[in-house]
Amino acid sequence: MFDASGALKPLIHSVPLVAGCLALLFVIAVTVGAAPKSQIPSSRSPAAQEPITPIPPAPDTDPLKLALGERLFADPRLSHDGTLTYSSCHDVHSNGADSKRLRTARDGSVMTFNIPTVFNAALSFRLNWEGNVRTLEDQSESSLENAANLATNANEVLKKLDADPEMVRQFSQAYGGPPDRTSLLDAIATFERSLLTPGSRFDRWLSGDFVALSPEEQEGYQLFKSLGCVSCHQGVNIGGNLFERQGIFHPLASPPPEIVRVPSLRNVATTPPYFHDGSAPTLEEAVRRMGNAQLDQTLSDAQIKAIVAFLDTLTGTYRGAPVTAASP
Repeated sequence: MFDASGALKPLIHSVPLVAGCLALLFVIAVTVGAAPKSQIPSSRSPAAQEPITPIPPAPDTDPLKLALGERLFADPRLSHDGTLTYSSCHDVHSNGADSKRLRTARDGSVMTFNIPTVFNAALSFRLNWEGNVRTLEDQSESSLENAANLATNANEVLKKLDADPEMVRQFSQAYGGPPDRTSLLDAIATFERSLLTPGSRFDRWLSGDFVALSPEEQEGYQLFKSLGCVSCHQGVNIGGNLFERQGIFHPLASPPPEIVRVPSLRNVATTPPYFHDGSAPTLEEAVRRMGNAQLDQTLSDAQIKAIVAFLDTLTGTYRGAPVTAASP
């Protein structure tokens, strides 16, 4: 989602992790987004023994609220001057983000953070790179109010929507009354909770499809675990459930902030550039720099190739079609 103002001061506990000959300090906050009981793999599937679980199907929801939320997500009336929408930065027809390193704010300044994808955001325990927002509803409102983004507020938006009889009718059908702040934010969050991307080849492998991954891809996953990557990137979202210091052993990206929310690696092959400042243009470069900065490892070309092959298997589907990279 869009970057929001505010500061979060999490309680951080350093935990020693031995990865081969390395001691990696990492921060565990909470693990969320566990698959529902019906999605828990059987003991015969790899997932029964793995630190990553498949993405569940999107939750059942009121179709009227879902349709309204989708319409609002692409409605320019949700920006002050009618020039931007949520989908301007989060294109759900491609990767749920965009292809830019850093976007230009409304005042012409360069924004601080690369835009993360909205896909599977509902499975993360915090939102934004700083992890300073807890709920999708709060994130939606902070996006409305952020001067660099939509530069408006709920009251201004509601006046516009109240003047549209069709929009009032749609709200009344979905929520039993005209638009208000609660229903506005709930509708947007309802749509965002539907933006899950199950069905990746890795999830199929976890669920027992043993030929879904090639030998090289399986080797990449084993390296991902043995080197220590999985200490921060695990759970249903392969990340998104803890805070970490960026640049533990060596510099990684722009210094501020020192602590970031670990991003999800779901669909990571479709979301270049990488890191909170967008400074890694390719996945290969990101893996190489992560190995050095976070693990104190100089990865070989063969290791990087195998890990990237594994990461390529994390691309899921949205509405039956594979997630794709955004156009340059």
